[in-house]
Amino acid sequence: MTNHPDTNTDNTSPPRSTRLPKSKLRRTIIWVLIALLAVGAGFWWWKSPSSADKAAQANGGRFGGPNMVQPVSVQEARRQDIRVTVNAIGSINAANTAIVHTQVTGVLQQINFKEGQQVQAGQLLAQIDPRAFQATLGQAEGVLARDKAQLDNARIDLARYKDLLSKDAIAKQQLDTQEALVRQLEGTVKSDQGTVDSAKLQLSYTRVTAPITGRVGLKQSDLGNVVQPSDTNGIVIITQTRPIALVFSVPSANVPLITTRLRANEVVPVEAWDRTGKTKLATGQLSTVDNAIDVTTDTIKVKALFPNLDDALFPNQAVSVVMQLNTLKDALAVPQAAVLRGSQGFYVYVVNADNTVNTRVVKPGAIDSGWMAIEAKLEPGEKVVIDGTDRLREGGKVEVIAADPKQRAGAAAPPADSKRKNIPPEMAEKLKNMSPEERRAWFQQNGGKKDKPAASTN
Repeated sequence: MTNHPDTNTDNTSPPRSTRLPKSKLRRTIIWVLIALLAVGAGFWWWKSPSSADKAAQANGGRFGGPNMVQPVSVQEARRQDIRVTVNAIGSINAANTAIVHTQVTGVLQQINFKEGQQVQAGQLLAQIDPRAFQATLGQAEGVLARDKAQLDNARIDLARYKDLLSKDAIAKQQLDTQEALVRQLEGTVKSDQGTVDSAKLQLSYTRVTAPITGRVGLKQSDLGNVVQPSDTNGIVIITQTRPIALVFSVPSANVPLITTRLRANEVVPVEAWDRTGKTKLATGQLSTVDNAIDVTTDTIKVKALFPNLDDALFPNQAVSVVMQLNTLKDALAVPQAAVLRGSQGFYVYVVNADNTVNTRVVKPGAIDSGWMAIEAKLEPGEKVVIDGTDRLREGGKVEVIAADPKQRAGAAAPPADSKRKNIPPEMAEKLKNMSPEERRAWFQQNGGKKDKPAASTN
């Protein structure tokens, strides 16, 4: 009998227990590789720069660590006159306002003004149909002429009666009666004269004239309308705007200085600016102060007058007010942007000759046009930092750059690769106005936006 290979009973294969260590070994190797990959990824992440570091590098290291050179803009301290001012919000008021009403009823025939023009007191503004009033005047003058003739005749008779009485030709009673008649006719003539004067006055009212000098507004009645004294809006409104008044409130603490200067007849300049505070509208001077302080706000109202020859100010206009109370002569001043506030109080960063900075404690004062008067151990001509103070430290190194980005190095040069990147002309103009750091950051952010090559067709 031969043995079939499949029925070989000779057990020559290794036992099952010898294959188990190999599978465990494979799993162990896999886990070791995973662990090594994790360690390598963590090391790479730890060594790679963060986005903040990249931004700092893109901006030329401005936001780097404290030991890096910080770019700053500076300006020299100097001595100059600083105005002591009070800022407020005020309202423009017309010196006088007049609603021009007609004083008689009639048809409006003429309008003799242009809306918005300046008119003088007594200037003709409008004409009302005068015919009815002329007729009334003529009638009154006729009655006056008749009664004057009667009075003249009575006076002649009175003179005759007096002569006859002296000759004892008439009775005394007849003379007395004639004298009474003369006095009666004299009264009638006076009454007639009053009627004539009244008719003339009514006729003059048909010529509507300006009661004050000022600026006329929009017309309130049209030609052909029947106007009358009871009309609410009248014919036109006139506002006196030359000069024009500005009313505003200031803290009551300023009252002693204001009243002292007014009593001394000193000019207290007042400036009116637009609401944004960027455009000066007019310059005037303080006129008077109110007679009482408002206890709810601890302020007092004051009034200033402006010539307003250019009509820059309008009634009811809201403006920003700058009133100059005093002037600090030859005061030590630095730009307002240079003064910072910290735990030690107010201070500035001063750039030394070796391009290091140190702090100087200052006592701030009045501010005038962006410059602040200070008291400090600071000499005129020393450079103080006005931009780039966010990362400065005592003794830190700095690099002085121009405050105006357009004046910085390379600011006027067009971007070198603007043509390669096909930058639109308007964007290229914006890039010219950017600082070098801003341009570098822009190109880094847009570096991947290149023109895609056209797909080839086979």
